[in-house]
Amino acid sequence: MTYLESIIKVLIVGMILGAGLPAVFAAGIVAYSRGVGGEAPDGSVQAPNPALKYLGILLFVFVGWVILTAVLWITRATIVHHFGFDPFPMLPEK
Repeated sequence: MTYLESIIKVLIVGMILGAGLPAVFAAGIVAYSRGVGGEAPDGSVQAPNPALKYLGILLFVFVGWVILTAVLWITRATIVHHFGFDPFPMLPEK
């Protein structure tokens, strides 16, 4: 049963990160582009919306943070071995 539970956990995380992060990034692009304002394709002019612009930037920062955290997590043992620095000192090592 442990193998099945592990496979299901990996599948769920893969679905969330595999489809969730690109969706969050796409929402950031939409929010940022609508927040900047400018001319619409039909010729109407839209005023800038700073709240949407900053929401888009916040979503970009979130996606970048998740990617950086994932890379540090994957390379944790190598970082500890070569540099003596543990990027996640609050979590126990295996």
